Formats: sequence, structure tokens, C-alpha cells
Amino acid sequence: MTTETPPTAPIPATPAPAAAAASATPRRPADPAPRRGGGALAVAILISLAALGAAGYTAYTVWSMRQDLGAANGLRGQVDTLQGTVDGLRDDNANLRRRVSDADGVNRSAREEMLGVSERTKNLEDAVANLSERSLSGHDAMLLDEAESLLRMAKERFALFGDASGALSAYDLADKTLAGVNDSAFAAVRQNLTAEREALAAVAPSARASDLDTLADLRAQLPTLPLKDLDAPAGENESRTFWQRAGDALGSIVKVSHDDGTPMGLADDRLARELAALDVAHAEAAVLAYDDLGRAAALKRVDATLAARFKPNAPAVQAARARVAALLASQAKGTEPKLGAALTELRNLRSVHALQAGSAPVAPAGAPVPAPASTAASKATP
Repeated sequence: MTTETPPTAPIPATPAPAAAAASATPRRPADPAPRRGGGALAVAILISLAALGAAGYTAYTVWSMRQDLGAANGLRGQVDTLQGTVDGLRDDNANLRRRVSDADGVNRSAREEMLGVSERTKNLEDAVANLSERSLSGHDAMLLDEAESLLRMAKERFALFGDASGALSAYDLADKTLAGVNDSAFAAVRQNLTAEREALAAVAPSARASDLDTLADLRAQLPTLPLKDLDAPAGENESRTFWQRAGDALGSIVKVSHDDGTPMGLADDRLARELAALDVAHAEAAVLAYDDLGRAAALKRVDATLAARFKPNAPAVQAARARVAALLASQAKGTEPKLGAALTELRNLRSVHALQAGSAPVAPAGAPVPAPASTAASKATP
């Protein structure tokens, strides 16, 4: 607001000559003092201007206040909206708190139930562990009995019948049975068992069985093989010359032959089949006895008999000699394996375990374990 000063009445300036003339002229009586109505008008105008300025200032102030009031009303609306939003969030927060408290209660009850279930599970595990220990001992005992029976059967079968294939199969089953035993103390038994299996496999049981079958077939085939002279067909004499027939006639009376000092030199040709069959049987016995030298000697005698006493050009004789040569080159060779070490080791270990189990006292279930004497003495001393 600006204040305006009322204008002052201008004082007319009197020129100097007039003043001089006035001083020169005789003095008139002074004019009467002017009326004071002009000053009041100025004051009234001044007051009016002041009132007008105050009214303008008041109007401007009121207008400004109205603008501020509109803005305040807008802010109040926003504040009311925010207050409603905050109230809604507060309600949501209260609901969430109630839900969280309910969830805490559910979690607490679930935790208690879980603790109860874990306790029951622990008790169940203890019971199952005790039961498994008992069943495990029984399971191991059953497997050990089965393995011992298989090893004993393999040993007796090999000793009585020389059945290396059957013994090897029994050893395989025994090894698989011992693999299921949980006690590591029986690992030495499996080592001995593996060594005996390798010894059995080294003598080639399959090839040895095949050789025995071949020898049996050869022994059955010997009575049908044709001899050189006696088994010759009658048609062959028709193509012989006079001197050959005369020699055959004289040969039936006097026969000159070379005596090499062997039984074959003194034997009749009709005994050739029996002697060859005996040699084949000797070869079979040598195969069963794991006598490689005796088998080779018997097979060589059989081949010599076939070459000397039988017709060398006959296909059956040639086939028989080929089979004898194949038997001489067979891979089924080796000394007789010694079985029984694994069985002895198994029996010894089972005896030791039985002694240990019998000497160790078994405490009843739930009974407290007595403390050692040193611990008791230390607790007794203050």
C-alpha cells in the first residue's frame, strides 16, 4: 500500500519590482487571512486516497486469500483421499496381521506335530535298526551256510567225478553268495575262492569235456573200422594176379612178419580193435586224471595202431586219425587243481566268529551299560 502526500498550494511569487513598488507606495492595510477551506479539501482528498488504497489492498488481500483457500480446499481433498487410502491400508495391515498370527499359530501347531512325528520316527528307526541287526545276522548266517554247501559240493564233485565244469559253476554261485555277506571279515574267503576258480578255468573244462566225448565216440567207432587183410571184401581178390593169389594162399599157412618187440607184433590182427579200444580207454583215464603225458602216449599208440593194422585209404580210418591228431593238439592240458582252501578258510572264520559271539555277553535291551572300573574309581574319589 502506497501513501500519497497531498499537494501543497503553490505560493505565488511576487516579482521584485512589485515588492520595491510596494515598499515605495504607502502601506495599505493587510489583506485578511485566507479561509482555511482549501486545506480541509486537501486533507479530505488525502484521506479518500488513503481509503481507496486501503480498499484496494484489502481487495487484493481478499482475492489472494480466496486463491489460497481454493488451493487449501484442493489439498484438503487430497489429504482426505490419502487419509482414506491410509485407513484402507491400515485395515489391510490389520487383516494381514491377523492372518500372520493365525499362520503363526498353525505353524506352531505344525511344528509341535512335526516334533512329535520326528520323535516317533526316531523311535521307529531305533526299532528298525535293532530288528535289522538281528535279521542281518540271520541273513549272513544263511548266506554263509549256502556258500559252504556250494564249496563242499564243488570239491566232492570234482574229487569223485572229475567234473571241472560243474565245480566251476558251483564256485561261481558261491562267490555270488559271499558277495551278499555284509561282514568284511570274509573277504579272504573270496580271495581263495577266486584263486581256485582261476585254477579250474586254467584246465579248460569245456575243452576237456569235448575231448572226453570225442574219445568215447572214437572208442565206439573202432569196431566198425576196416582192417587191412581180414576185412577186405571178396571182390578185391578177383583183380589180383596169379602170384599174389598164390602168396595169399601160402600166407595162410606160413606168414613172415617183422617183430618189433611190442605187444602189437605178437598179437593177431583180429585183436587190433581191442588193443586200440584199450588205448582209447587209457587216454580217457589220463584225461580224467589230468595226466598229459599218459594221454599223449595213449593217443600216439592209437594212431600207430590205426596206421599199421587198419586200411589207411578208408575214409573212416582217415577221419579217426584226424580226430586223434586233433586230440593231440587239444588245449585241455594242465595239472589237477587243488580245491578246498576256500572251504577251509570259511569254516575257520565261522568258528572264530562263533567263539567271539559266545564269549561276548549280550546286554538286555534298555539295560544300562556298566561303567569301567577306572571310571567308577575316579567318580568315587573326591
